[in-house]
Amino acid sequence: MTAPRRGRIEAVAEKAAVTPLELFFDLVFVFALTRVTDWMADDPTVEAVVRGALILTVMWWTWVGYAWIGNVAKADEGVIRVGMFVAMAGVFIGAITIPEAFDDLPGGLYGPAVFAAAYFFVRTVHIVLFWFASRDDPMLRKQVLRFLPSMLIGTVLLLVAAQTSGSVQTLLWLAAIVGDYLGTVLAGTDWRLRSAAHFAERHGLIVIVALGESIVSIGIGVAALPVSWPIIGASALGLAVAGALWWAYFDVTSILTEHALAEARGGRRIRLARGGYSFLHLPMVVGVIMMSLGLKKVLLYVGGGEEHSLTDPIYGVPLAALYGGAALYLLAHVGFKRYVIGTLNVERIVVAALLLVLIPVVAHLPALVTLLVLAVVLVALVAYETVRFAEQRDRVRHAG
Repeated sequence: MTAPRRGRIEAVAEKAAVTPLELFFDLVFVFALTRVTDWMADDPTVEAVVRGALILTVMWWTWVGYAWIGNVAKADEGVIRVGMFVAMAGVFIGAITIPEAFDDLPGGLYGPAVFAAAYFFVRTVHIVLFWFASRDDPMLRKQVLRFLPSMLIGTVLLLVAAQTSGSVQTLLWLAAIVGDYLGTVLAGTDWRLRSAAHFAERHGLIVIVALGESIVSIGIGVAALPVSWPIIGASALGLAVAGALWWAYFDVTSILTEHALAEARGGRRIRLARGGYSFLHLPMVVGVIMMSLGLKKVLLYVGGGEEHSLTDPIYGVPLAALYGGAALYLLAHVGFKRYVIGTLNVERIVVAALLLVLIPVVAHLPALVTLLVLAVVLVALVAYETVRFAEQRDRVRHAG
């Protein structure tokens, strides 16, 4: 029997599932999401939220690259396995540096440059792994070469941004992201997507990671406070909110979109994967993290932390993040379904608009009541859809 090569590349099968190494890889992103939420919560200003969204976008783009390579070559075999571990180190260093991604803290290395260098390192490892994975596929190798300029533009602009400050720095970050995303679109559709099931599962799991951060935020918000009935009630409401958002994605939408991706072929499959998953899942994740910021503040208010009382309202940026984050998540869902399967979910558009309209209304209510209103609206949405589309839902969930 011939021994396998140490550096072998093993292609992913059509019915492949996410590997344990990919789940392990996601742990660094769990940490990164927590760092972003905590950093924004320390000083919840508009500038902090904008910069937090930019950091999330950059971290997301690093994750997306490894979701694609893991769909071409098995992540837990040969050189790809080694590369995944190496990339994890880079992502982890970037996550550690998130509080200094824009403004350096006294002492130590220069934070913005370290973050930019970590990003450049992770993206470089990604390109190298794709180069190995495409060694027997000339078309894919050409695609990698067409993609290389956009990667360089994004990373170089981020390195330049590290040497600036203020609005110039923020604009350079934005330019780096836009350049990278537009370059990805213009690079073409000669990528490979070997397993729709794997790709859909991969993105579903990162949504769970984001929703898990919302639950973590609930716990962190009251970690140093004595437990009380208001805290218990607010925690239950927070879980209801996270559960409703989970239901909105996984009850039917994830099944329908995975089937549509599996049925697509050629360039259409790549466009659906890139637009529906790589692009439109980003606002879902951003929406959940923004909502997590609001949840953390609500629990702090309810528990009487930072000299707040049970009757104090949550207002300003934390309130906008709480309701606006949930609305963004729902609107991203609408766009995702529309792009992948062509249906328009009017109910979710209406609810998202309602949440935005309610922001100035609930700004004068106690924080616990504000959270109650959000939970009632979201639970009512999923209950309505479950009853209204019961027959279609049953066919989708129990087909075959």
